[in-house]
Amino acid sequence: MLAPVKTTRHRLEPLLNPASIAIVGASNNAARIGGMPIAHLTKFGYAGQIYPVNPKYEEVFGLRCWPDIEALPAAPDLVVLAIGAADVLPMLRRCAAKGVRAVIVYAAGFAEEGAKGAALQAELEAYVATTDMVVAGPNAMGFANLNTQAHTNFASVFNTAPMQAGKGSVSLLTQSGNVCAAVYAIARRLGVDFSHFINTGNEACVDFAQYLEYLAQDDATEVAIGYIEELRDGERFMAAAAEFARQDKLLILYKAGETDKGSEAVRSHTSALAGDRAIYQAAFRQLNVIQSHDFVQMAQLAHLAGYRRQSAGKRVAIITISGALGAILADKFIGAGLEVPTLPQALQDTLRAGIPDYGMVSNPVDVTGNVVNDPGFVRTAMEALAQSDAVDSVVIYAPGYMLDRMADDLCAVSARFGKLFVAIDTGAATTREQLRAGGVPVFEDIGVAVSALAPFLLWQERRRANRWLQVRQQAAPARAALPAALDEYRTKQFLAQHGVPMAPERVAASAHEAAAAADAIGYPVVLKVLSPDIAHKTEAGGVRLRLQDAAQVRSAFDEIIASARRYDPQARIEGALVCPMESGVAELIVGATRDPVFGMTLTVGLGGVLTELYQDVSHRLLPVDEQIAREMLSELKAFPLLTGYRGRPVGDVDAACAAIAAFSRAVLALQEQADEVEVNPLLVRPAGQGACMLDALVLAQPAQG
Repeated sequence: MLAPVKTTRHRLEPLLNPASIAIVGASNNAARIGGMPIAHLTKFGYAGQIYPVNPKYEEVFGLRCWPDIEALPAAPDLVVLAIGAADVLPMLRRCAAKGVRAVIVYAAGFAEEGAKGAALQAELEAYVATTDMVVAGPNAMGFANLNTQAHTNFASVFNTAPMQAGKGSVSLLTQSGNVCAAVYAIARRLGVDFSHFINTGNEACVDFAQYLEYLAQDDATEVAIGYIEELRDGERFMAAAAEFARQDKLLILYKAGETDKGSEAVRSHTSALAGDRAIYQAAFRQLNVIQSHDFVQMAQLAHLAGYRRQSAGKRVAIITISGALGAILADKFIGAGLEVPTLPQALQDTLRAGIPDYGMVSNPVDVTGNVVNDPGFVRTAMEALAQSDAVDSVVIYAPGYMLDRMADDLCAVSARFGKLFVAIDTGAATTREQLRAGGVPVFEDIGVAVSALAPFLLWQERRRANRWLQVRQQAAPARAALPAALDEYRTKQFLAQHGVPMAPERVAASAHEAAAAADAIGYPVVLKVLSPDIAHKTEAGGVRLRLQDAAQVRSAFDEIIASARRYDPQARIEGALVCPMESGVAELIVGATRDPVFGMTLTVGLGGVLTELYQDVSHRLLPVDEQIAREMLSELKAFPLLTGYRGRPVGDVDAACAAIAAFSRAVLALQEQADEVEVNPLLVRPAGQGACMLDALVLAQPAQG
């Protein structure tokens, strides 16, 4: 089960919503890091107490400046340290003695700067663990609570980005100060109003997941957009993201380190190794997190989030005055995973009443240039689409002058029916702000529109029900002990106890026993060396296939035992495994590995030895049930091989899904005992004949000594 979101709101409240702020290293120069936060606080009207601290000054920005932290009349909620790395730890001790609840450390020179800096950060972490203080950073730009104007940052973007007039509900959370500033600037130009501006720095004492946990509990946050280089606490992150989904809040994340070079840059920048790209993608999809890929898209998604209460989904109707633009939009939307369904005939008939025969009405809907002569018909078309159960969202492409004519009707239809209408204006409509205020988002570029709309509409589709979160919540905690010596037979027996099907097979300690077992099973048979120390039996010469009689079995037994002893003289040889020679429709690889961030994760592929070559695999975080297993199989490019491709027999997909779900249960039962579990292959027989594992492997976690 997902761990319940731990209550961090009280702990982080003085950090993110302080009632009083002290700045140690205060400066009277707004261009210096000790002066900029005070300039922001005074400029934007922070109502709390501000305590500049620096013995060099008597007054800073018109405020009394105190000589040291001890001289303050009261312990502030939050202290900002605008001092050098070497001075941080002594100052933290003084803050703790004063009774300070939270501290932000601006200074660089810690874990991001090699062994010496890492040692300094380790010392900081060890000290903070002995206190009740919460310490952000080091190497952090600082925060801003835009609803209270509690600026604890040295970000110049607040001097250049459009000012925010009212309170916001979008929180920005990044592992980079520069990214935080860049995304904030783009989003503010789109009119996005923010509640929190947070960059995490080195995360010595508070990590990304803890901030996300706070935002999940924060009433002022309805949407969060974030930038991740590496997660340190995958379980806490999953719990926080699940809480976002439970509360119907939108979470948008950009994960860096998508390529080898990107991962290398991340390691250089944060001294942290980026997690596996495919696993992050799987985690985001299962948690219904929108994964963004650039800053503009992040900002556009934050803007779209303001329209998330309108009814929307992945079935899109397109209205244009150009057949070419309709075709282009249809291609792009379908390519991005959306649907452009053919409209019902009755709806087409309604549209045809105002559209000439040469204009398309099936979807996309081409109202043609004739709409200039009858602009009122556009409202009829929009109302018809707004009331149709065949589409979830409507996208209108029109030049500026036409959009201006439609604006009043668009806003009226959107307000009356509550279905999401989106406008794309590559001209210069004067009614853009009217449309946005009236519930109709407006895009100025087709590519940007598709880039933002596609993930947003897919999120809308998934928010109605998240199967994985339900399965995760309902998963019963279980634990099973691993056998002491994990050879293939014992591994299969363990998996079979949890429902993974296996073929009838027998263990033989001698050539005579092997022949007797083969007689009982029936020919042809397979003979495999049995050893807990030899994982790859083929490489050891420990496998013989298609043995037809007892004589071949006896001879093969002696051969594989001798070959295995030559391959690894130290290996424990327990005999051989006698199995029926199976055949079927296809072979699957079903494996679970321990991801350093998210724990045990499942990989399913189709194609036997070709799986690794083609990388045709699907990933999920555990647990999975039969429905999720079917989704995984259907994602494989080779899935048609299971469904009768070009006259091939249809495979028993139901049995394969049941086996995958049983495998998931078995892996969860192992909990921390194994690093890797694999069935390779899982044979899928023809429909109605089931599936069975032909080989299995468990790599136990190394003993801790």
